[in-house]
Amino acid sequence: MTRTAEATDGRLTDLFLDMLAAERGAAANTLTAYRRDLDDFATYLASRRKTVATATSEDLRAYLATLSRRGFKASSLARRLSAIRQLYRFLYAEGHRGDDPAGVLEGPRRGRTLPKILSVAEVDSLLAAARAAISAEGAKPSERLRAARLNCLLEVLYATGLRVSELMTLPTSAARRSENLLIVRGKGGRERMVPLNEAAKRAMAEYLALCQATGRTESPWLFPSFGASGRLTRQHFARDLKELAVAAGLRPARVSPHVLRHAFASHLLQNGADLRSVQMLLGHADISTTQIYTHVLEERLKAMVRDLHPLGEEQA
Repeated sequence: MTRTAEATDGRLTDLFLDMLAAERGAAANTLTAYRRDLDDFATYLASRRKTVATATSEDLRAYLATLSRRGFKASSLARRLSAIRQLYRFLYAEGHRGDDPAGVLEGPRRGRTLPKILSVAEVDSLLAAARAAISAEGAKPSERLRAARLNCLLEVLYATGLRVSELMTLPTSAARRSENLLIVRGKGGRERMVPLNEAAKRAMAEYLALCQATGRTESPWLFPSFGASGRLTRQHFARDLKELAVAAGLRPARVSPHVLRHAFASHLLQNGADLRSVQMLLGHADISTTQIYTHVLEERLKAMVRDLHPLGEEQA
């Protein structure tokens, strides 16, 4: 592999791992395992004079066949395939590739892990801690603005279930509208409408008012920064969220933007929403993606039978 190819593969892998850490709260050991698997994959591609950016579905199948000949068990093959699928799904979503060569691959079946979520009480604790920081005694204007920004991010995320990338790219105009809906451009350029509750609208208005009071009104982005992109990064938001978790008495490892998206979906289902509506709100192209939350529906149905069926208690 040439130095240029090595640099390209390394850069794409780094971007993917940054996303796992920021959006999904991946632990250091998990990130190390992903990097090891993907480095092995890149080394194999180099032997075929290919890179992560140019590999085809046939290259991926050949790699899996090589692993099988090397004596990998089905569980290990499934883990490698999972890493490759997630990598290419990310590269496609972020525009680094125009296709997803892993999308057509089949592998060993594995049980799907349940999404990590927070309880309603735990989310309330986060929200309370965020609001308290805004009015903290002795806080400087810049500190109040940062606290209001975090409160706004949290309220909007929990109210809408947006992907963190969608949240980061909200325009300033989103906070200036009186409508109860946001129009969001999601994966694949697909647009969808998501409702805004009053708490989220108040948080946006308060944050925008503080921005104006401190003279920060020039950016087209609702959450601007001085970085190259001109807007807040998901990594920065993830760090702020973990600091807030500590203030709220929660373990930081349990809290991330993606966990709050899971909480949004799970809490809706717990309170009677149907799976198809949650699919639309989350922006999932395929309902099979939303079906990771079916455990919530199953628990709700069990509780309904237990509480409402005449013989429910006797059968329990």
